Amino acid sequence: MRIDLHTHSTASDGTDSPAQLVRKAAVAGLDVVALTDHDTTRGHAEAVAALPEGLTLVTGAELSCRLDGVSLHMLAYLFDPEEPALLAERELVRDDRVPRARAMVTRLNALGVPVTWEQVARIAGDGSVGRPHVASALVELGVVPTVGDAFTGDWLADGGRAFVEKHETDPFEAIRLIKGAGGVAVFAHPAAAKRGRTVPDTAIADLAAAGLDGIEVDHMDHDADTRTRLRATAKELGLLVTGSSDYHGSRKTCVLGEYTTDPEVYGEITRRAFGAFPVPGAGGA
Repeated sequence: MRIDLHTHSTASDGTDSPAQLVRKAAVAGLDVVALTDHDTTRGHAEAVAALPEGLTLVTGAELSCRLDGVSLHMLAYLFDPEEPALLAERELVRDDRVPRARAMVTRLNALGVPVTWEQVARIAGDGSVGRPHVASALVELGVVPTVGDAFTGDWLADGGRAFVEKHETDPFEAIRLIKGAGGVAVFAHPAAAKRGRTVPDTAIADLAAAGLDGIEVDHMDHDADTRTRLRATAKELGLLVTGSSDYHGSRKTCVLGEYTTDPEVYGEITRRAFGAFPVPGAGGA
């Protein structure tokens, strides 16, 4: 089995619609794919409706969190999307995205960049607007050559000249909410230092003690040494180890199935979850 547990669609900051994403996942030879858009489950229904035969969908979301001033992401799998406490927190995070993006546009204007809110909104479309959409605007204007080049101290990285903070969930609270909604919590790309500051391994231990289920080890932003270290940390703490592409369509260079999750780990995730169940494809439209 080939299992990719971290992808994004146009419901957040990917460039493929949910339907396009699941079709591409089938073409890429995946058996299981998780749709984990940022702080939203809005793409799930479309993905289910289009799910090709032979492909299983894991519903999820990637929750925006912050610990001691460090931004981090928590992957939530197979939770009940209507559970009131987690739904309210996701809406709180999403509601802060538009004013935050507008504020980043204002800061960029002050730096002499002629980006407009209308441009960013057009790029975001119906998705949850975020930094990648602002970064894409900078690429359109020729300010930076790629989206990744916008995530530096000069521009949009944490603490960068145009960076603006948004509401982000305490990760311990995120774990509690995910578990309360019947889901499974996995710390996404915990050592992706190229994205900015990361939390120390002691924080991972604290999160494990609070109920964290696993950590995403095999990821494009972790080099070989980092993956080895994280595997040892996971073994010591009794955490599941996942691997995923973090696919965003054309917005990033990663490809579907670039990194995958062991079938036994996937099985354990499905055993632990009770908020929702994987959806087998029946040949979508």
